[in-house]
Amino acid sequence: MCGIVGYTGYRKVIEVLFNGLTNLEYRGYDSAGIAVRDENEIKIYKSLGKLINLKNEVERCKSQIKNPTSGIGHIRWATHGSPSLINAHPHTCSCGKLAVVHNGIIENYKALREELIQQGCVFRSQTDTETIAHLVALEYSKVKDLEEAVRNSVKRLQGAYAICVMHKDVPDVIVGARKHAPMLIGVGEGENFIASDTPAVIEYTKKTIYLEDNEIALVTKNNVKITDINGNIVNKKVEVLPWEPVALSKLGYKHFMLKEIHEQPDVIRNVLNGKLYDIDEAIKLNEVKIDKEKLKDLNKIEIIACGTSLNAALVGKYLIEDFAGISVEVEASSEYIYRKTTTNSSTLVIGVSQSGETADTITAIKQAKEKKSHVLIITNRPDSNMARLADSLIPLNAGIEVSVAATKSYSAQLISFYLLAIYLAEIKNSLNKEYLKNLKHELIQLPTKMEEILSNTSNIQECARKFSSYKNFIYIARGINLSSAYEGALKLKEISYINATGYPAGELKHGPIAMLDETMPVLSILIPGGICYEKILSNSEEAKARNAKLIALTSSEDENIKNLFDFVIKIPSISEILSPALTCVPLQLLAYYIAEFLGKDVDQPRNLAKSVTVE
Repeated sequence: MCGIVGYTGYRKVIEVLFNGLTNLEYRGYDSAGIAVRDENEIKIYKSLGKLINLKNEVERCKSQIKNPTSGIGHIRWATHGSPSLINAHPHTCSCGKLAVVHNGIIENYKALREELIQQGCVFRSQTDTETIAHLVALEYSKVKDLEEAVRNSVKRLQGAYAICVMHKDVPDVIVGARKHAPMLIGVGEGENFIASDTPAVIEYTKKTIYLEDNEIALVTKNNVKITDINGNIVNKKVEVLPWEPVALSKLGYKHFMLKEIHEQPDVIRNVLNGKLYDIDEAIKLNEVKIDKEKLKDLNKIEIIACGTSLNAALVGKYLIEDFAGISVEVEASSEYIYRKTTTNSSTLVIGVSQSGETADTITAIKQAKEKKSHVLIITNRPDSNMARLADSLIPLNAGIEVSVAATKSYSAQLISFYLLAIYLAEIKNSLNKEYLKNLKHELIQLPTKMEEILSNTSNIQECARKFSSYKNFIYIARGINLSSAYEGALKLKEISYINATGYPAGELKHGPIAMLDETMPVLSILIPGGICYEKILSNSEEAKARNAKLIALTSSEDENIKNLFDFVIKIPSISEILSPALTCVPLQLLAYYIAEFLGKDVDQPRNLAKSVTVE
């Protein structure tokens, strides 16, 4: 979850490190630090909190910095040890000649720590990372080769790591290694980069090399050497990034989250492009490699995901079961990996992740592959670890998402599930052809309907202002929009810190209704024409009878809605089956505007990070 960047070359090192860390700050912001090799010594600067504090600290100390020629930097999301200056990266060995930054968790650090203390190492922090620094330093004192010292050290590490190591006695060399945590090399001319994610390097180069597990990179300004854990040379393909640096700009929006919400109509068009050509043509999913005859006979699908992706998966379950008649199980990856599953070679396993680096989901996917399941990955990062594990792939094509709270990637996941469900239905011939045509026609119209909402958000802003002072919220829905209630509540919780919970509307009277009074707003999602529309109205009446303030999110023109609800957020008319792809937009905006009115840090909410690369 932390961010790593390293550089050696002809540019101003500190400027490169700060630019890289700025573009990785969504991965963690508990503390930050850099280590630079300057005048034959390793100089380290750290600060608590966000990157701006580190920039101020380096500016204060600029008279001490002469001519650094290489460096490594780190943005921390705290795991081992509280957010503090002493726990901030980079960490050093006892003599201070070596510096290391680390993303991941070392599971056997306590045993290693005790062993290293017995050998005279003096620990200053509570982190598992400091163990790596002492371990590599001791190895270097024996072998006098930094690459070999790192190789010998990582063989002893259990858990997940992406590390960068520098040593005073090895000028302008950075050694990187990874296992179960992402790391890439940015390839330049007269300069090279190392980072945990592509935004750190995209300003300088689009050429990248992705390290695999148990690979080690020796990086100098003119060369990159990659070996396996045993020292054998590995020839790696240089890949070209699909994004431009402008993807990391707010383009005039106050926050990345607001920009990314407004990008959703074009994101939907991108997802549909090349897959849905015409309402009379079959859906094309060229990167779904599973045999169509096998898909016809498929009787079980498992979808595994975390967070927002898990809410998208619930929509996927509803759609696949409704359209194709295939049984679907949805489970949080963190639960899936610690129980005995019935997954086998006849199971299609779908992994969903915005980043493609979600640690729990990667572990779950590996377990499924061990059981010979066909694995389909839905991700926004076709260059990710998860995509590389996939047998089949549906890329989201949403572009880089910077804000920690997922918005456009969620919409893209939903549309991907619609396409997959229709694809399966067409193979199984399980839907009426006229119904399919209407469904595809409405999918094509969806971006325009999103733009209609986004073109006039004043009503949503008014609602946000009116309800921003409440400390608790309940979201209710039924059927396919139940996951919309879950996701809307999650968005509000993530960025405003208001305690919000989604419930099936019919479950209100089975416990949650005890919470209802004039201090508990209830947001109801009501789509006319749905089988449960009248039922949700009735559930809303029950909440009103307990003095709850009511908000309706609806496309209904029923005048009685205004009499029942204290506030109505209108969306364009849409069929219930497609409505989750539209209701997500006002729910995202409502959360955004409430958080903004409360003065919260919308793009970087406390305690969260964009990519959860540790279990």
